[in-house]
Amino acid sequence: MKIITFTVPCYNSADYMARCVDSLLTCGDDAQIIIVDDGSTDATGTIADAYAEAHPDIVEVIHKENGGHGSGVNAGLAHASGRYFKVVDSDDWLDTECLARLMKTLNDWEKEEHEVDLVLCNYVYDHLYENRTKAMRYKNVFDENKVCTWNDIKHFNPSQYLIMHALIYRTEILRECGIKLPKHTFFVDNLFSYVPLPYIESITYLNLDLYHYFLGRDDQSVNEHMLMKRIDQQLKVTKMVTLSVDLDAVGKKYPKLAQYMVRNVSIMVLISTIHLLLIGDDVSIAKRRELWAFIYYTNPKLFFKLRTRTLSGMSCLPGKKGREWTLKGYRFAKRLYEFQ
Repeated sequence: MKIITFTVPCYNSADYMARCVDSLLTCGDDAQIIIVDDGSTDATGTIADAYAEAHPDIVEVIHKENGGHGSGVNAGLAHASGRYFKVVDSDDWLDTECLARLMKTLNDWEKEEHEVDLVLCNYVYDHLYENRTKAMRYKNVFDENKVCTWNDIKHFNPSQYLIMHALIYRTEILRECGIKLPKHTFFVDNLFSYVPLPYIESITYLNLDLYHYFLGRDDQSVNEHMLMKRIDQQLKVTKMVTLSVDLDAVGKKYPKLAQYMVRNVSIMVLISTIHLLLIGDDVSIAKRRELWAFIYYTNPKLFFKLRTRTLSGMSCLPGKKGREWTLKGYRFAKRLYEFQ
């Protein structure tokens, strides 16, 4: 068994995928690298095949019809043979020094017949063209290099979330939870970083600035303009998240995790609501009402928590003035936390 599987979903990634794959190849034979060519129309497939030919014991290529990022993750997971599983987007890369330290830890665990369900590392917002970075770390939440459970964690800061880029799951956890991401849908990383969490019984945090999350392309899904353009997909994923986990059951076993997961849903609802307000037409205002109605009728307990105990409830201030104040608060938070 390989120690880790890296899945790299690619769609028309020919111009930048080498930076990603080359960083992963530094793991050598301990890694399985699955490049998923998601129906690309450029040279992505050819480049992927060249990597597989040059590194036949490490690199595998899946050529498939276009199904979107989630479909690529699904394909990688279905073929994964590593004990651990990590998704690396084709325009991102891993710091090779931090990766070497991660692999040493995983190798040591392998020799000791030790494993954890979730390995958590830092990620870095990399504004490459501006020569500016910002690392997102978790040392205020988790003790470093120790095995813990959700009941041992401390408090997350307002800008801290467990996003896909920080997570390395034990592969069998993903299979046990049965996660399958929807096709042709953006923002599915929200499901990937949410649905498996209640299945996690052991966590280790390694304070490594491992993942470089590239920011700067105009067509990125985190770009505000693209978020508004793809608002219906954002709403779809937000609704899927609200239905995906029984938070009452989670709260009985892991109350701190349940609290975090409510907060996670809250920020997704808030972001969806904010972008509907930014669009601002009558259709978008109606979609905002429909989102809240959906949550009310499908999960009334969650609705009550979101409206009365979280920031997302503040996004429902009535009337035109209420919408104006909501957007002012959003723009202030955007400057304060430097998110996209």
